[in-house]
Amino acid sequence: MAPPHVLAVPFPAQGHVIPLMELCHCLVEHGFKVTFVNTEFNHKRLLAALSEESTVDQIALVSVPDGLGPGEDRNDLGRLTEAFTKVIPLCLEELIEKSNETEDPMTCMLVDVNMGWAREAVRKKGLRSAFFWPAAAQSLATLLSIPELISRGIIDADGTTISEHGRFQLGPGLPFIDATQLTWNFCGGDGRTKKLIFNYIVNNNRAIDVADFIICNSFKELEEPTFRYNPKILPIGPLLTGLRPNRALGNFWPEDAACLSWLDEQQPGSVVYVAFGSFTIFDRGQFQEFALGLEATGLPFLWVVRPDLTGDTADAYPDGFKERVGDRGRIVAWAPQQKVLAHPSVACFVSHCGWNSTMEGVRNGKLFLCWPYFTDQFLNQNYICDDWKVGLPLTPDESGIIKREQVKSKVEELLSNEEMRARASMLKENAQQNLNEGGASFENLKTFMDAFQA
Repeated sequence: MAPPHVLAVPFPAQGHVIPLMELCHCLVEHGFKVTFVNTEFNHKRLLAALSEESTVDQIALVSVPDGLGPGEDRNDLGRLTEAFTKVIPLCLEELIEKSNETEDPMTCMLVDVNMGWAREAVRKKGLRSAFFWPAAAQSLATLLSIPELISRGIIDADGTTISEHGRFQLGPGLPFIDATQLTWNFCGGDGRTKKLIFNYIVNNNRAIDVADFIICNSFKELEEPTFRYNPKILPIGPLLTGLRPNRALGNFWPEDAACLSWLDEQQPGSVVYVAFGSFTIFDRGQFQEFALGLEATGLPFLWVVRPDLTGDTADAYPDGFKERVGDRGRIVAWAPQQKVLAHPSVACFVSHCGWNSTMEGVRNGKLFLCWPYFTDQFLNQNYICDDWKVGLPLTPDESGIIKREQVKSKVEELLSNEEMRARASMLKENAQQNLNEGGASFENLKTFMDAFQA
């Protein structure tokens, strides 16, 4: 009998492609075949970033247009979503039809929740479907509760926050949420973009309302109240492909694996690791102030500086900075992050609090300095600092700048806090227990795979 053949459809952004690719590698290890769909723009970047050793056995990488022209900004989420919803549905139908002409037709569909409409587009093709959520379960629970937020007067029918509301809870024991930091308010752009994203989310919610499975990259102890509040969301994390040898991860930038050798030369628990994900942008002044803060710590640091982090990164460093820090600082364009965070030399993680980064830090028992940039990253910071208590926030001053003195003092405070270190170790142990045979994540993943293999 032919193996189950999954059509995997991520939202076209780095933080969505990586975890779905990780999950697909896991499915392949259990006998599945996968066709993984990227936009043409991201497909080219992914292929260019693959190392010679990378493998995608049993994963067919295919591409579809995103509806934007060659020079248009893919970081404009409103414009991107508006464009790809017009062109991708027909492309998916064509992919399914072509597979039906082979000996190995597609049998099921695994869709990023943010692409929920894709299920409707191909429902007539008869594929079974499940949804994957790459962020915190609490973030999804909030999006699915939009009708309740409207009825409670927290937002209006257009998603605009009603002014008198500050922080709220969806239910007892759930995290407090700042009403001004709801996801659609932090996607960049103007009021039109916010409204477009809000309506996109509302339409997506209708599509996923009938889902058999919604699986997410989290684990029971991290968000237990949320899993009680919405038991339809099943945690299967943490996902681990980055620690499996030579697996293609879906990176859009080539990894600098040489930084691992540099880490080998550092003392255990001595390195400050800094990475701000794929979207974060710094202005020049803040970039330089942060660099001077890293220098002031006196500690070795590994800093991921994307080529587009500041616009023109090559000339953005403070005068003499690289010469002064010398070999104590290692700067790379992109790092093999899961391997870095698993390294014993890394003491703490200065992070934008994207969920992939959050999960990778937690499962490796690392402490965090939190600097969220947009969307769900503010919720993740609240988890890290207020609920799990394994990190500290970096807070802008009255001029909107995080000063070098704060960077230095917060690193010192973090690394001297034994209670936080103990809690981080406990979460690391919880994460592993969930993945072991009989653990909650292990069993949830098995339930999902058994259903798709039936």
